[in-house]
Amino acid sequence: MTAQLNARGDVAVVVPAAGAGVRLGPGAPKALRLLDGEPLLVHAVRRAAAAPSVRVIVVAAPAAEVESVRVLLAPIAPVTVVAGGAERQDSVAAALDVVPDDVGIVLVHDAARCLAPADLFESVAAAVRDGADAVIPALPVVDTIKQVATDGTVLGTVDRSVLRAVQTPQGFRLPVLRAAHAAAADLHTDDAGAVEKLGRPVVCVPGSDFALKITRPLDLALATHLLTLA
Repeated sequence: MTAQLNARGDVAVVVPAAGAGVRLGPGAPKALRLLDGEPLLVHAVRRAAAAPSVRVIVVAAPAAEVESVRVLLAPIAPVTVVAGGAERQDSVAAALDVVPDDVGIVLVHDAARCLAPADLFESVAAAVRDGADAVIPALPVVDTIKQVATDGTVLGTVDRSVLRAVQTPQGFRLPVLRAAHAAAADLHTDDAGAVEKLGRPVVCVPGSDFALKITRPLDLALATHLLTLA
């Protein structure tokens, strides 16, 4: 059954999904790899569409897969599909170009975090709605972190109490994110990093254990287990 987005919602979700996913091994583009028989992108869009504030979803797909991705997602939710670029930042920019100007909040979400729950989308959007320019979901770092020299010598132990592991969706006021992309010189900076370079504050909200990033084959196995708990 196709999800119906909220025509009165104030949130657009942008999903850059043109990456190759080399660390997952050879095969389809990362967002189209299968998890429990369905592409990661399908799982991600299904959960984004379940968030009550979402009015628009834009997916930046591999250029050669735009039509097939459009067909793939049509039964899931009404999604706009555009051609992504060589770098993630290019894909986000291409998607931003078609986000309506009257949408106040944009959430940028990685298809690789395909199990991020709808309530995480809502909590990030709520923090932007409450006045933040940029919001990132984050979890405390639980491992001991060492600073290490190039020769492997430990230089010191980092205070993990001030560290956070950042997830997506990352939320922004639409004009702020557009300005950050227009000013960005580093194609490898994530969206929150680009906003930081504008001198705008970025705030954290609690992340979700379900929003793990699928990067390696082991992550697929973990995500398969999490599906049984969701």
